[in-house]
Amino acid sequence: MSVPAQIALAFGSVAVLLGLMALVRVTALRWGLGGEVQRKLVHVGTGLYALSFPWIFPDRWPVYMLTGLALAVMVALRLPRLSGRLGQTLHGVGRRSYGDFLLALSVGLCFFLSEGVALFYVLPIAVLTISDAAAALAGIHYGTRRFKVEDGIKSIEGTVVFFVVTLLVALICLMFLSDLPPPNILALAVMIAAFGTLVEAQSWRGFDNLFLPLALLVFLVVHSQSGLGDLLGLAGLFFASIIGFRAVGPRFGLSDHAARVYVVAVFMILSVVEIQNAILPGLVLLAHAWCSLRSPGEDDYGELDVVAALAIFSFGWLAVGTATGWNAVQFYGLTAIGMVMGLCTLALGRRLLWVPAIALVLMAVRFGVTSVNPPDAVWAEPMWLLAVACLLIPSVAAGLAPRWLMQDRVLKLTVLSVLPPLGYYAALLMAGGAFQATERMAL
Repeated sequence: MSVPAQIALAFGSVAVLLGLMALVRVTALRWGLGGEVQRKLVHVGTGLYALSFPWIFPDRWPVYMLTGLALAVMVALRLPRLSGRLGQTLHGVGRRSYGDFLLALSVGLCFFLSEGVALFYVLPIAVLTISDAAAALAGIHYGTRRFKVEDGIKSIEGTVVFFVVTLLVALICLMFLSDLPPPNILALAVMIAAFGTLVEAQSWRGFDNLFLPLALLVFLVVHSQSGLGDLLGLAGLFFASIIGFRAVGPRFGLSDHAARVYVVAVFMILSVVEIQNAILPGLVLLAHAWCSLRSPGEDDYGELDVVAALAIFSFGWLAVGTATGWNAVQFYGLTAIGMVMGLCTLALGRRLLWVPAIALVLMAVRFGVTSVNPPDAVWAEPMWLLAVACLLIPSVAAGLAPRWLMQDRVLKLTVLSVLPPLGYYAALLMAGGAFQATERMAL
């Protein structure tokens, strides 16, 4: 397919999306469909069409262009002039949600991170499309036993439907898109269904549209070739995490929902990275729990915000490392120590003499992690000065301007923590590119 044809197909796809939304809106007005049903109809139609991308686009770049166009459309539909018409098919549910943005973003990220492996793209998007919609509609029409999620509610019936549908979707995808032995397919499908159900049940503000497919994709990449014994051990870890956080969570002031969300975060970290690289992001959760007890912020759901931030910068560094081919796990750890340092400084309040001691402990932990990581992960070391900057910037902000961090605390600390390693990584990347260009010119 020619380049102009693929560009036309990308723009045509956006036209199809707008046409689908118009059709759903007209149908809703005629048949009295509620806002949630309208959203799910658009969600299913968009997801089913996205499943065809690996086969209708010969190249990968048109999908990224289509993702950008779709995000622009989502922004436009939130404008006052458009939100009263087509925008109501997405935003007429009476609660704050970023699901429309995150759905488009997830499709693009899953397509990129799958690196052409159909299973890694199709299964997560199929679960997001089919299982999520089935669970929502089942909960709306048949849900009687409900549980609270942030400022909304979900139903036990919808969660059960999600598990069953996800199990079927996983079995079908694994049977047709992999050559795994039947016992592994069954074990992997059950793990995908259980893990996916927990992620979906505990997500909020539409974040399941991001967390669910990316978590499943990373889980598949890491564990699709794991042995049966490893999968069973992982299942044991999963259920132990649930029991552990239910017992320990209240001691740190965590709500039931937050404790379950922490299970998702911890299990995700432990299942996709080597154990040593799970220490620093795990400390972020502990530091935030301590900070919430000693110096509570003014955000309504700070304990959920920290999990969202952890997931976003985790997936972000994964995407950056995949795109460049330069392992970013050390920079991921540097981001984590910055967040830990900022949160601990806030928790200490006026006892700032303890800040250097905590910084030294974090430097020692980082040194231990670095010493056991493989050479391809520590290619940019030594980064002592950068590590000091990552510790210094958030701690200075927290020590000198604690009031500034009372609102949007996690967002501000995340930005302060990610900018130094990201800037250094970009500088190394540009220097490496310039060096390679010089070598090619010399040849």
